Amino acid sequence: MSGENTSSATDSEDGTRTLALTTEDILARFDALGLRNTRPRRLIAERLAALAASGKEFTAQELWEELLAHDPHMGRATVYRAVDLLLELGLLDRVSFADGSHCFRVCGRGRHHHHLTCTQCQRVIEINACFSQEEMTSIAALTGFIIDGHQIELFGRCAACRGAKV
Repeated sequence: MSGENTSSATDSEDGTRTLALTTEDILARFDALGLRNTRPRRLIAERLAALAASGKEFTAQELWEELLAHDPHMGRATVYRAVDLLLELGLLDRVSFADGSHCFRVCGRGRHHHHLTCTQCQRVIEINACFSQEEMTSIAALTGFIIDGHQIELFGRCAACRGAKV
């Protein structure tokens, strides 16, 4: 497989994003790093591709527990290392919650975005809102920093949890 991105994304009406990241995409990234195509990595890639298709968030612990059902010898460290690696490669995003906990999700690769999470049900949606270049320049001037990047985390209660219509 070439280094070509074969995944695609679909936005839904509620702002959630489903990414068609395939098992082969993930295995190709492992291979590009010189990592062998082992059974544990294949199982991890298959499960992450399914999670990408569903748009569901997960914790590394949840992923490991799900994989144990397919391979009782799956090492926790193997799963956690794979999650860390895929996070570093940009295939996963870490989503923080207001209570300090976090989860992971497969998000729109190559597309800058942020997350809005419900503090009640922990629903996560991707948003395209961001600081303008003028705001970034102003922040840099006020603080004396050269800004290398940013991540905006927004928290609130979704319409369903408020029992209201939007």
